[in-house]
Amino acid sequence: MIDCHFHPRPTLEANLAHLNGSGCQAAYLLARLTAADDMKRFMAQEPTRFAGYSVSTGVSAPDAVKLLTEAVKSGAHGFGEVKYHVEADGPEMRRLYAAAAELDVPVTIHFQEVPHTATEGVFNTGFKRFDTILKEFPKTTFVGHCDAFWANISADYATDKDYPRTPIVRGGITDKWLSDYPNLFADLSANSGNNALTRDPSFTADFLKRHKDKLLFGSDCSCKDGHGAGISQGGNPGAARLAGKCVARETLTVLKANTTPELFRRLVWENGHRVYKLKMATA
Repeated sequence: MIDCHFHPRPTLEANLAHLNGSGCQAAYLLARLTAADDMKRFMAQEPTRFAGYSVSTGVSAPDAVKLLTEAVKSGAHGFGEVKYHVEADGPEMRRLYAAAAELDVPVTIHFQEVPHTATEGVFNTGFKRFDTILKEFPKTTFVGHCDAFWANISADYATDKDYPRTPIVRGGITDKWLSDYPNLFADLSANSGNNALTRDPSFTADFLKRHKDKLLFGSDCSCKDGHGAGISQGGNPGAARLAGKCVARETLTVLKANTTPELFRRLVWENGHRVYKLKMATA
């Protein structure tokens, strides 16, 4: 299993503690641009545990695209996690999408339109009109993630809650767009992805089967040991249902319960390697 949404810890030992505890062979690292050298070091030290990395930096900076392009040419596999206080279809993001298409790397986007706290703000807003971007940038590979992306799996979502728990109304735009647009993929990480998989058990198995080539397993978990130790959902009251738990373990349990062994392997191993163009053999 490869965790495709793994935010790096400061030390090699801390990264391995979470991987080992959660039962994952490997991680795809989502890092700040300033940590790119650390990602290369981790990969060199443990080539069977760290498969690759994406980088992100403030998209409003004039040299953002230049810096990210240089990082890809130096070894990064993509842009992400892109999480900034901009509109998803604004000029800052459009230039990023164009660069990603030119470099042929994916962009992992944090879509959030309901603040988790009074001071947090929102990120990459305007998801309900994101199909315009999917059409405008057909050569860009988009990996969707977070609250707005997963809440819109239900057709009745009114952009009013971070993690709705009501039964899913079929026909949500996230579900539809995953079918309609070859360039849209999704990572199943965080409370948002887990919530989408658990809020309506009658929906889950068919959804996973229907989008078997579009979904990537990831955790976005901040626990220390792969068992829930430490603050696993700090600063996010809406995600309290997973406090004290390892998000990776919780989501893997749901995936196993709703897939065949062949489909499970595709979601937790094969798709991540294909989308991020990773080269790693099973240990």
